[in-house]
Amino acid sequence: MWLRLTKLATATLITVVLWALTLIPNSPDQVWVRPLSAGPRPVRILRFFATVGAITPGQSAQLCYGVENARMVRIAPLAGTASPSLGRCIEIHPEHTTHYTLQAEGFDGTVVIRSITVPVQDRLRVPYATQQVAWLR
Repeated sequence: MWLRLTKLATATLITVVLWALTLIPNSPDQVWVRPLSAGPRPVRILRFFATVGAITPGQSAQLCYGVENARMVRIAPLAGTASPSLGRCIEIHPEHTTHYTLQAEGFDGTVVIRSITVPVQDRLRVPYATQQVAWLR
């Protein structure tokens, strides 16, 4: 008797869970299975940023990027350090202000580009208000 009730309760629970899953709305571009005849999706740069606003010579920073549907990734002027990834950071040591360009090439041959400049200053500038407070101490 208990075995039958347990089986019935389990079957009912599974049915309710499966029914509840059908109520979850799907995004129009959400695809669980793509047919082989579907072409490659477009390449996209999801993010490209430096972890600092400015640095001084000798300091390091992280240059982070994320790409989607990329066959190949290049970051100029860096040589051979980038590879397709949804999220990756590379340590950089610029000695002068440097303009970095991320170039991602898709499987269909399209190319997308994004750029960022990392300023290198002789001495990081301290806001005037902070200087004034330090002087009053």
